[in-house]
Amino acid sequence: MSCNRLTRYISALLIGFLFWGQAAVAQAVQDYRLGAGDNIRVQVFQNPDLTVEARVSENGSITYPLIGSVEVGSLTISAAEKKIADALRTGGFLQKPQVNIVLTQIRGSQVSVLGQVNRPGRFALETNTRVTDALAMAGGATVTGDDIVILTGTRAGRPFRKVIDVPALFLDGRSEEDIAVSAGDTLYVHRAPVFYIYGEAQRNGPYRIERGMTVMQGLATGGGPTTRGTESRLRLYRKDASGLVQQITPALTDPLMPNDVIFVRESLF
Repeated sequence: MSCNRLTRYISALLIGFLFWGQAAVAQAVQDYRLGAGDNIRVQVFQNPDLTVEARVSENGSITYPLIGSVEVGSLTISAAEKKIADALRTGGFLQKPQVNIVLTQIRGSQVSVLGQVNRPGRFALETNTRVTDALAMAGGATVTGDDIVILTGTRAGRPFRKVIDVPALFLDGRSEEDIAVSAGDTLYVHRAPVFYIYGEAQRNGPYRIERGMTVMQGLATGGGPTTRGTESRLRLYRKDASGLVQQITPALTDPLMPNDVIFVRESLF
């Protein structure tokens, strides 16, 4: 299924929720055109034995009881319902069949989730899949993953890029940022920013920078000074905008920046 087709479908759903409510959403679903890989549930009123879960094949057909192969690819859901109903009626199986098709999964469309996630790869889009849904399908970010997700794709035929602060979706109530993803989109989770600590610290090495982390908290992450070290003689090395490394005597309450290096010096006494 093409990206534009899914984009129009999701856009119709969103407009329906915002302006016309459930009736518009139902109409948008009926106007959706089935494609290879879509999963559907076909039901016939008062005939539970004719309920079928089916996947649209590569040639656009499904196999249905009594009538065999039915081509539904490129048909709207309402048109596919009518086609199956007509086949049941003309075949003499039911006089007035009332067929209902439910789209259960859009498998013809996929989203890629890459970077620092537990299960990177391509995942099938379900109806109205959002950024957090796609992240969940990939197992979420790893312990080294950043809180920021970069979403890229196309919208209305133009390149699209959005940076999404995932914790803010929940902590700051910015749920409107949890937008729907489209076929062909890519979500990328970068490695989380780190700082480094060395010298007379208990545990030298790189560590993830947590939000709002201060020099004191960074020192504590490294286990604090050894018996020979002191927190009163710290040095901090930081690159400026031109790429030059500056040597700073930091206050313990100063915020840490990505790629900062804390050097814990020996005590003079």
